[in-house]
Amino acid sequence: MIVSLAPRVVGELREIAGAPHVLTAVEDLIAYGYDATWYEARPVAVVLPATTAEVAAVHRLATRERIALVPRAMGSGLSGGSVPLEGSLILAVPRMNRILEIDEVNRVAIVQSGVINAALQDAVESRGLFYPPDPSSLRQSAIGGNVAENAGGARCLKYGVTADYVVALEIVLPDGTIVRTGGKMLKNATGYDLRALYAGAEGTLGTITEITLRLLPKPRFTRTALAAFARIDDATATVRAVMASGLLPASIELMDRLTIRCVEENAPAGLPLGSDAVLLFAVDGNYEAIVDEELATIAEIASAHGATETRVAASAAESARLWEARRAVSPALARRTPNKLGEDVCVPLSEIGEMVRRIREIAQRYDLQIPVFGHAGDGNLHPNILCDRRNREEMVRVRAAAREIFEAAVALGGTLSGEHGIGLLKKQFIELDVGSAALGLMRRIKDAVDPLGIMNPGKIFPDPGGADAFDLP
Repeated sequence: MIVSLAPRVVGELREIAGAPHVLTAVEDLIAYGYDATWYEARPVAVVLPATTAEVAAVHRLATRERIALVPRAMGSGLSGGSVPLEGSLILAVPRMNRILEIDEVNRVAIVQSGVINAALQDAVESRGLFYPPDPSSLRQSAIGGNVAENAGGARCLKYGVTADYVVALEIVLPDGTIVRTGGKMLKNATGYDLRALYAGAEGTLGTITEITLRLLPKPRFTRTALAAFARIDDATATVRAVMASGLLPASIELMDRLTIRCVEENAPAGLPLGSDAVLLFAVDGNYEAIVDEELATIAEIASAHGATETRVAASAAESARLWEARRAVSPALARRTPNKLGEDVCVPLSEIGEMVRRIREIAQRYDLQIPVFGHAGDGNLHPNILCDRRNREEMVRVRAAAREIFEAAVALGGTLSGEHGIGLLKKQFIELDVGSAALGLMRRIKDAVDPLGIMNPGKIFPDPGGADAFDLP
């Protein structure tokens, strides 16, 4: 793999994207060499194209020169997916940030891959429409990255993940060929579903440049409630009971005792510090009386299952404060210790209580702080292992604990990732989840689409030597 670009190649990149949009200074390379994990590496250069034609030209150049390409949106990922390995060229899309069309009749939005999630939500909601996927990083993350990682968020319980809203894509294949798949139609059963293939492919099969997204009518009313529990088992039992009741909240979010404490220490939001766990519920709909009735029923179920406190947000401002507290979890945990390993396991709803118990047992056995939070309504938990990478003995325990968390999730019928992807972080464990036959099929697809192996190499697939993400540098 190359470790620097020849001056003639840098010159060609400048001809493609314009000299100001090809970055080679050390400080720029450092800035594009990490994401929200602990991985850091330095690309050989960064190119920031503004059009699909420019992206295709970069791909053709990379193919000719055998240069590894790493597509990158805003770099907020949580699996190392956009971190460049040695010799890689970052192809970043922040300049491709236009909302091209909001079609109110067909209820779709057509966007370039660098459009920020929150900007799209604001734009469509001003027209009475609704784009549901809402990762906690929605004010920083871009739609292209959301598609590449198949991002989720709190509203996934009722509305689904990013892939459920992708109806068309424009993709640049490794050799520079431009492919369009899908359209504005409501139904499409023609051939292989390439949209599904690329949603979650983490940039290993090409660069996504344009996305057409399905929109929904915006719900007229949204209400938020909080329930506090003296035992986290009561909280998980409440989740199961609510989902068995026939109600479908937009969100059910869980925060455990340590998570609550970290959030309140960082940005106080009025969460009950004495509780072992809290649940946040969001209910939405077009009829206020029905929304209020559903929220009251949820409060009754929570009380019947041991809630020590239930309260409904009295205003939009109070509701916003509660959801800001939930979105503040990850940065709050990051301030508690020098490092954290943020995980993203997903189990069947029936197993959420058992998964929480196993995580707590693992934390105790390895003498680690592992706060648990996440999207309890769909079984997607985020156990974060707080640690200090400078402490080699502690990192041995972190490695063992993480492996056991993954094994527990799979043993309970779950999966390694509900919304963060595999990237560098979990690639040595993927066969544990999908099995050797499915992993082999994935490799054959990768080899067929990217025979030179230039697209985001080193991600998703295990290294032959078996070293995993927790090995210290």
